[in-house]
Parts: sequence; structure tokens; C-alpha cells
Amino acid sequence: MSRVLKNANVCDDESARYGSFARQGPNENSDYLDHEIAQLTKLRSVPSEFLSRNIPGRLRIPVSTVKMLVGREGNYSGRGRFSTADSCHVLSRYLPVNGPWRVDRMKSRAYVSQFSDDGTLFVAGFQGSHIRIYNVDKGWKVQKDILAKSLRWTITDTCLSPDQRYLVYASMSPVVHIVNVGSSATESLANVTEIHDGLDFSWNEEDDDDEFGIFSVKFSRDGRELVAGSGDDAIYVYDLEANKNILRIHAHQSDVNTVCFADDTGHIIYSGSDDSVCKVWDRRCFTGRGQAAGILIGHLEGITFIDSRGDGRYLISNGKDQTTKLWDIRKMSSNAARTPILRDTDWDYRWMEYPPQARTLKHPCDQSLATYRGHSVLRTLIRCYFSPEYSTGQKYIYSGSSDCSVYIYDLVTGAQVARLDYHEGAVRDCSWHPVYPMIISSSWDGVIAKWEFPGNGEAPAPPRRRSIRRWDFY
Repeated sequence: MSRVLKNANVCDDESARYGSFARQGPNENSDYLDHEIAQLTKLRSVPSEFLSRNIPGRLRIPVSTVKMLVGREGNYSGRGRFSTADSCHVLSRYLPVNGPWRVDRMKSRAYVSQFSDDGTLFVAGFQGSHIRIYNVDKGWKVQKDILAKSLRWTITDTCLSPDQRYLVYASMSPVVHIVNVGSSATESLANVTEIHDGLDFSWNEEDDDDEFGIFSVKFSRDGRELVAGSGDDAIYVYDLEANKNILRIHAHQSDVNTVCFADDTGHIIYSGSDDSVCKVWDRRCFTGRGQAAGILIGHLEGITFIDSRGDGRYLISNGKDQTTKLWDIRKMSSNAARTPILRDTDWDYRWMEYPPQARTLKHPCDQSLATYRGHSVLRTLIRCYFSPEYSTGQKYIYSGSSDCSVYIYDLVTGAQVARLDYHEGAVRDCSWHPVYPMIISSSWDGVIAKWEFPGNGEAPAPPRRRSIRRWDFY
């Protein structure tokens, strides 16, 4: 494979020291992640010594659910109940790997899916203009069937407002639509049965609608703003109360595939792009047109998705270099130069396999804390997430995969703890229930599938087989 090292000045003196890309093993953090986040994860998910070991008459009893229950009933901790960490330890041991059971099947590809913050609703968006909202507590009944307005190519992203009253959906257009999902109507046909208001992200009247599309859109925690990443290399912030754009940043050198708020304050924004760089933006520190607070270098190819841990410090990203990376923004660089790009000049992730020679390469200036390997990020913008804080203490990360599976990794050890195989098409998105041990996978085969522990005892239904066209992407 022909390797090209571009923009050799990206890492100050580091590139001169290494001269080329370092080699790495299949999972360079396979032993242990020695970092503050490892201790934070332990505090959230490791049981107290009283419940796990100090049962009278026994020394150093292994941690088990039964013995923890005995310790709780005997009140050996003195609290009379499980702590949050105790509960997370118990719940996180029972991974949602049983099943799957089919929730729904559509005639077009599933592109995006998400649980609401409280887990009562589930949203799935399909290429064929449909967005379905399911009521989880009522047997996955379709609560709202939305037919998207002015769809271009596919539903690229959806997001529920924090109060679960509104849904925004985006496509390959600068206009994002918002619909009231709290209304009584089940069928929502744009501007016929319900109004789907258009939020125009074009920055000025000279912008051509064909110039860019929205790849990623997210509500702020207070529900007053939207942040969006676009195909014109920019980040936008839209004020819903003022009904207008209030910020446009020319953020990257290529498509901005993913954006999100770092925490509840809405001050800090993370972005990831096809230029292979993650950037951190602090809206309190903008001068003039705005500069990134810092950049995170380590991916060798474009970034498909970012998920924040919610603490304004840690995030994970999926990359077209077939890795998920964990980051601490305190290690970010102020150097705004682009990262080197390593690729066969003819390689295109949309229809080609990743070059085998590149799988063990490491960026010489990699700033990430850990790298997770096993899943594949090809053909579409595969998404990855932290597992829920309430039930797992964010002990795991998980990702869809173009090889039709869902992968779950231990955050600290990097070990692959589960692989969920069922679909006949790429799993572009997946979502872990915020409370229960349940994962929903959504695939290009049109199937929405449910994985649980322990499961409901039913035999899994076979997926609907369909071909994947090589020219379909994003």
C-alpha cells in the first residue's frame, strides 16, 4: 500500500522524532487504562468492601450478586441499602446479550435510533422518509409515525428535546424540521396532519440550498438551542426562541459529521470531521470568528461520530481508521494544523475494505487515552456511545459496525466483552436503555432489534434478507 504523510508540521517536534507512523498491536490498551477515568469508573461501578467481602465467618469472598444481597440484608455496610456503585456493579454484570427480538421491520434502511432520556420512548429514522416513535412502556406500540418533509437522500439525524415534546430531524439539506411529538395524532404527515416547521441553517440569503446538508443535530440540555454539523465544514448554533442562527463557525477542513454539547451548560461543543480531527469549542472564549479551544489528534481517517461522557471532560469518537478512541480534553493541543492522512490514494470507505496494512498503524502524536478495535467503520457513519451511567456507571463503550454486529468493550481494560450478531446489513446506530439491561440495534436491513437480559423467552425472528447497494453511503 502506498503511504502518504501530509502536513508534516502537525506535531511540532514529534514527527521529526518518529519520522513515520508507529506500529501498534490489535488493542494497545489491552492490559489496563492507567488514568483518572479508570478510577472514576471504578468508583461508579465497584461494590463496597462491606458487601463484597466482609461477611462474618468468611474472608475475601469473591464479589457475586448473591453474596452482595446477603450483605445488604445483613446490613453489613451500615446503610441498609445498596449504594449507587453497588447497584451499577450488579446491573452491569448482566449484559443485554439475549435475543434478539424484532421490534419492527421497514422496507428501507434504518439510519438513526435513540431512547429518550427516561427510556419511555424510542425514536428510529429510516431512509424511506419514515420516523417512528415507539412507546417502550406500552409494548413498543407506535406512538407517532412521522413522514418527513422535503427529505433529501435520507434521515441523517434526529434528536428529542429534553422535555420530550419536540423532535428535530435533518437530511442532506440546510433546513432542519421540528415537529410536536406530544400531540395526540399518531400519523404525522408534514403540513397536512401536523406542522413540521423548517429551521433554516443557511447563514445568508446567498447560500444555495444545494451547497450543504446537515449530518448531525443536537438539542442543548435546556432545550433552547440546537447545534448542528454540516457539509460545508461548519458548525451552527440555532436559537429556538429567537428562531434564527446565532453562530456559524468555519470549524474544519472537511465535512463536520458529528457535533454534541459537552455537558449541561451548553458552553462547550465537541466536533468531529472527515479531516480526521476532533475539536473542542468554548463559546465563552470566542474572539472574532471564533477559534477552537483545542484539537485532539490521533485518528488516521475521518471521524464518524462523537459521544460525550457528559462531564465536560471525556469523549469517545468513532473513526474510519476502524477504531474508537477515548479522549481527555485536558490533553488537547492548541496547534490547529491538520493531522497527517494515511491512505491508499484509491481507498474509499464507502465501498472498499480498510487496507490490512493500515490496521496496526498508530499516529505518532496520538493524544487519545485508549483505542478500541474489533468493529468496522465502513460504508456509513457508524455511531458509538458510553453505556448508561445509572445502570453501568459508564463502565462500557459500545458501537455499531458495518459487519452487521454490535460490539461492547470494557472501558478500562479495552477487552471486547460482547458481540451481538443478528442483522444482514450494517448496524449504523444502536442505543442502550438508560435504566434496563436492553440494547436496540438498527440496521440497513430495515430491522429494529431488541437485546435484553434475561429476555422474554421468545425465539428470535429471522431478519429480512436484502442486498446492500454499493453506491449507498452516509
